[in-house]
Amino acid sequence: MRPDRLRGVVLTVVAAGAVGSLALTLAAGRNTPWLLLVLFVIWVLSPFVALAWANVRSQRWSTLTRATLYGMSLVVTLGSLAIYGGLVKRPSGSANAFMFVVVPPLSWALLAVALALAMLLSRSPSRRQEEHR
Repeated sequence: MRPDRLRGVVLTVVAAGAVGSLALTLAAGRNTPWLLLVLFVIWVLSPFVALAWANVRSQRWSTLTRATLYGMSLVVTLGSLAIYGGLVKRPSGSANAFMFVVVPPLSWALLAVALALAMLLSRSPSRRQEEHR
């Protein structure tokens, strides 16, 4: 698949993940005070906004870094939906709220580490020599 098409597919998956996470957050927080729910929504959507922004900006990145971004986009999206979806089925409580608080920063950290490693590896001297051959 061509990189521009793959980027389009990944952006669609990220958008669907954001919509799904929004719906699951609203379902889980139906008894939550309005202002707190708005803050939760912003918090839960923040990794998806970062993923979308990075996917749009990634055109000039190395192939390895873009592939890492695409893979991490899928991992974060599917992981978030799986976790949030499992929480909606449970009775509401502070244990559920904790997961809505902790999943976004874990997603950010996972994405940051993976992209930093991919960027570092794509700039290594041996990798650059292979690309010029």
